[in-house]
Amino acid sequence: MSFQGKYDYRKYAILYVDDEERSLKYFERIFGKDFKVITAPSAAKAWEILEEQHDEIGVLLTDQRMPVEPGTRLLEKVRTTHPRITRILITAFSDISAAIEAVNTGAIYRYLSKPWDVAELEISLRRALEFYIVQTERDMLLKEKLSTLHDLIIKDRVASLGIVASGLSHHIRNSLVAIRTFLDLAPAKLREENFDPATCREPNFWIDFYQQAQKQARRISELLGELTETTDTPSGEEFSQISLGSMVDEAVETLSGDIADRGIEFANEIDKELPQIAANPILVRKMIELLIREELEVLPKGNRCTFSGSVMETPKGRFVSLSITDNGPGLPEEKLRSIFDPFVVRSGDPSDFGINLMSCYLIVYHHGGRATVKATEAGGTEFEFRFPMEQESTATGDQHEEFVSRVLMNDILWERLLAGA
Repeated sequence: MSFQGKYDYRKYAILYVDDEERSLKYFERIFGKDFKVITAPSAAKAWEILEEQHDEIGVLLTDQRMPVEPGTRLLEKVRTTHPRITRILITAFSDISAAIEAVNTGAIYRYLSKPWDVAELEISLRRALEFYIVQTERDMLLKEKLSTLHDLIIKDRVASLGIVASGLSHHIRNSLVAIRTFLDLAPAKLREENFDPATCREPNFWIDFYQQAQKQARRISELLGELTETTDTPSGEEFSQISLGSMVDEAVETLSGDIADRGIEFANEIDKELPQIAANPILVRKMIELLIREELEVLPKGNRCTFSGSVMETPKGRFVSLSITDNGPGLPEEKLRSIFDPFVVRSGDPSDFGINLMSCYLIVYHHGGRATVKATEAGGTEFEFRFPMEQESTATGDQHEEFVSRVLMNDILWERLLAGA
């Protein structure tokens, strides 16, 4: 029988499982010329093949009656672990109850009776592969749409943040000018009025209150400056090839005074042979300094931070990973999930908003990379920032992968999304 169409029936393999060696050879001889066939003499061997090659397998065809483990049990396991693989059960008439149960539990696409008819089986295999290919193409389309939607949302957030930062900087700074002027002039004016703080019932309270007001006013100015500087990308600075190891050395040297005062040790273990990245040197240098400042703010005296780097090969291209790992007290899981939120409080000081880490996130995103955080086995925290090695890379990271994988199983959501295409 000749089949002509748009489907490539050899793109994905058919895994045939049967304990009868003659049946395996017969199947491969008949269907091997039209399909990519893999055979297995037992459910255990089939499981090994699936674990290693599940991305290459589109159809699983198995006999029901096999020693040790029946076909239905294998199909049920595959339904749970690799649900997109199309599953077919072959049974003798006496095993029809097992086939009915497999259908009812959703473990199989269809069942065929044994001995099988060659023409009927060939048609079934083609339809099963077509079903798998259509699902795969649908999933890829949905993933592409969700990726585009994810990028639009992030870009919109970045743009909105820039607008908000600009507005905050303009309006709040004007208000701060009046507050700072009052605070700066207050001591001199009080002296002109011959005011003696010693005459107050609690002079220390007013002195401390005045100092705190000055400190918080400066803090607001610094936060606005950091936010504006991060969201306002330098237009005159082109991307160039930079060494992350050298950048770390320069940042540590610049902040050496603060590092010494806080008693925190910073070690640069980035290999000198680590490939350079195409990036904006001003922003990357700023990001590293912000990371160091963040660790200085939250780590107790005597702790250690280590910078490291590596090269990563991904489907989206080659990336250079910059990591900073500390041996501090760490964070609970719920806080790790929101660590890049600008208003998360990582330390015990409520005034230490997460502007530093949010700024780092925006910088690495600006370069087409990704930022992640996790707890270490020793109880500390590890931040990882991936940068594409080539400037033309437009990879935006795969932070949405887990979200996408869950959504792909939601047919109703998929239909609604495509309806609006």
